[in-house]
Amino acid sequence: MRLEDLYPAPGSTHKSKRVGRGNGSGQGKTAGKGHKGQKARSGQKPRPGFEGGQTPLHRRLPQRAGFRNVNRKVYAVVNLDDLEKFDAGTEVTPELLLSSGLVGGGIKDGIKILGDGEITKSLTVRAHKFSKSAEEKLKAAGGTAEVL
Repeated sequence: MRLEDLYPAPGSTHKSKRVGRGNGSGQGKTAGKGHKGQKARSGQKPRPGFEGGQTPLHRRLPQRAGFRNVNRKVYAVVNLDDLEKFDAGTEVTPELLLSSGLVGGGIKDGIKILGDGEITKSLTVRAHKFSKSAEEKLKAAGGTAEVL
């Protein structure tokens, strides 16, 4: 027989505490509840988080304001003046934008082309969304805007 073979494992079982059975037991008189106070009384205990009348933690912390829409779409944005680096007649796709480094943090929920800046070249741009001004400027430059 080895020490680890003992069953039940030493220390895993212990007798329940018998409180209020005389001072000789070590749990007599106040039965381990100390002297007076709310926790020494019979009946209900204070609710969880109760701090004795001090303003509780959940009321001391500021409220989180606002609303977070779990269904929101996050688009990677590209401005028109960023598309000037491509040659005329190029077909601009999300994969091309990603490989060229114009879209940094990934495509996310799609790519949106914004109308910031001017474009002089005729490009075929394929993206998930276009702003009205971007679409107008692309068409004015002789290019096309295709929604994926």
